[in-house]
Amino acid sequence: MKTVLGILLSACLCVQSVYAMPAAPDILYEEEQEETTAETQENEETEESGKQAAGPEVSAPSVILMEASTGTVIYEKDADTARPPASVTKIMTLLLIFDALEEGKISLEEEVTTSEYAASMGGSQVFLEVGEKQTVDTMIKCISVASANDACVAMAEYIAGNEEEFVRQMNERAKELGMENTNFVNCNGLDADGHVTSARDIALMSRELITKYPQIHDYCMVWMENITHTTDKGSSEFGLTNTNKLVRQYEYTTGLKTGSTGDAKFCVSATAEKNEVELIAVVMAAENSKLRFQDATTLLNYGFGKCQVYQDKEPEKMKPVSVEGGVQEKVSCSYADTFSYLDTTGANLNQITKSVDLKEPVKAPLKKGEQIGKVVYKLDGKEIGSVPIIAGENVEKAGVFDYLKDAFRQWCV
Repeated sequence: MKTVLGILLSACLCVQSVYAMPAAPDILYEEEQEETTAETQENEETEESGKQAAGPEVSAPSVILMEASTGTVIYEKDADTARPPASVTKIMTLLLIFDALEEGKISLEEEVTTSEYAASMGGSQVFLEVGEKQTVDTMIKCISVASANDACVAMAEYIAGNEEEFVRQMNERAKELGMENTNFVNCNGLDADGHVTSARDIALMSRELITKYPQIHDYCMVWMENITHTTDKGSSEFGLTNTNKLVRQYEYTTGLKTGSTGDAKFCVSATAEKNEVELIAVVMAAENSKLRFQDATTLLNYGFGKCQVYQDKEPEKMKPVSVEGGVQEKVSCSYADTFSYLDTTGANLNQITKSVDLKEPVKAPLKKGEQIGKVVYKLDGKEIGSVPIIAGENVEKAGVFDYLKDAFRQWCV
């Protein structure tokens, strides 16, 4: 009896073991899967923190760092959120002033009369009085150095007739530059509903100003200067002091504009140049003035540590190109633009080569500025960019009379 019971008990244990065994691998697999998942998450977190650590540490919520000659963005953080820009708005105001100067609508020597409305502006100002006259040159100085709201409005009225029309032109210019998150309500940046822009948009208008009108640096790098108020009450001196402390604190500074209001907090578009690399660092909504300049300095140092720029500043003059079927046999040509290339890898830019891609003869008719070829630039055998070659003049297509005249001339010879 005991033998039978022993056999039955052994059989039961064997069956239990057989049915229990498959559960072990499942449990082991789940534990391995959890460990693998945890390890993967840990690796992803490490990689992500590594990416963040590789960039500059800034406290402001919105920043961007751009290289000026190419427009390449080197670093950005929430660069497209629309925020109040305060007096950084004046970059667009200055851009329109210099546009008007270039177009011959105004001149630096012309005198601008201050209206009652312009004189009523609050915030940062140079205390222009109603009827007071200042030259365009002085007004630019007041805007660039002292961030004068009254001077902004006076210039807006002088150029466009009234501030409303000037602001319309500001928004139109912004669209031309691809500033997608911008809406200007006034020309000076005082807090107003709907008056917003983004860090990227500020960089875009800053780039346009400093590359198209580099003379702006002569104004915004003035640290201190006096202007003279001349009114019916007599003459008095007024001191301008630059709001951009980087002019004194950062050796590579070239500009550009600060801004601060209750809504905007502390903003700056800081430009700087080192070893022929020009950078634009935009900081928006910093908690205080010190952090604004600290973030800008951090961004600029980061950029100068990574960037080197190649520019073909003085390309050789191109020889005239043969024309087929035209009223003239040759046409002058030139590069359409200066070639710039930004490198952040530490490559040897002395190894850059260039070659002309142009098939002669070119066919008439041709229009001045029409592309007839290109110059191709390569680094380590890879194309890094090109510049169009353009016709320097119009060339009409030859007619029957032109061919007869040419044949007669050759026969006479």
